[in-house]
Amino acid sequence: MTSTEKNRRIRISKDGPYLVYGGTPLSVVEVVFDDEGTAECYRMVKQYPKIETYSLCRCGQSRNKPYCDGTHAKIGFVGTETASLDPFKEGAEKLEGPNLILYDNRDLCVGARFCHRAGGIWNLTERSNDQEARKVAEEIAASCPSGRLVVCDRENGKPIEPKLEPSIQLIEDRGIADSGPIWVRGGIPIESADGTKYKVRNRVTLCRCGRSENKPFCDGSHLD
Repeated sequence: MTSTEKNRRIRISKDGPYLVYGGTPLSVVEVVFDDEGTAECYRMVKQYPKIETYSLCRCGQSRNKPYCDGTHAKIGFVGTETASLDPFKEGAEKLEGPNLILYDNRDLCVGARFCHRAGGIWNLTERSNDQEARKVAEEIAASCPSGRLVVCDRENGKPIEPKLEPSIQLIEDRGIADSGPIWVRGGIPIESADGTKYKVRNRVTLCRCGRSENKPFCDGSHLD
């Protein structure tokens, strides 16, 4: 790991943008749906040039998206952070299947719609003694960008997580510009405006419309 990569983190500025350090790769992905409207996978749309430090719009009004152009100051954006420092642990429901345990925190739902595939991850978890059902349940959880869904091996209790390289992806839904959250991947540390550190997770989503009531995390408000 280079010295630049060791410095990789996201710092939330007070009523301002996300400050991204450490040469973190930035790209845009689009959710691909089947004929019934269920999400299947992600498709790469665009990759931005790699730069060491950049700022991402948090108010949703920048004319230079995804980057900040200072509009937050002109419109009086209030970006007060209201989320728990451990957003997943608070309110996660537990569903035990024969071979998998599913933890589901609905407060973190961003409407990506992978969870309904193949009859739903809840049904698949209850049938996780079937090899195919377990495989699909693990795939669905891995595709959940916010980490709302986490599956664990029932035998050892360990989370089954995808290997994600540290990166940031902007999620687009059905081609609507700026429609989805900022997907922070691979355990990138996130610091609040006062320097407090949020719990590091493999998958989290940050609000980029400015309307979430669970800032800095996305709560699906962009869907409105």
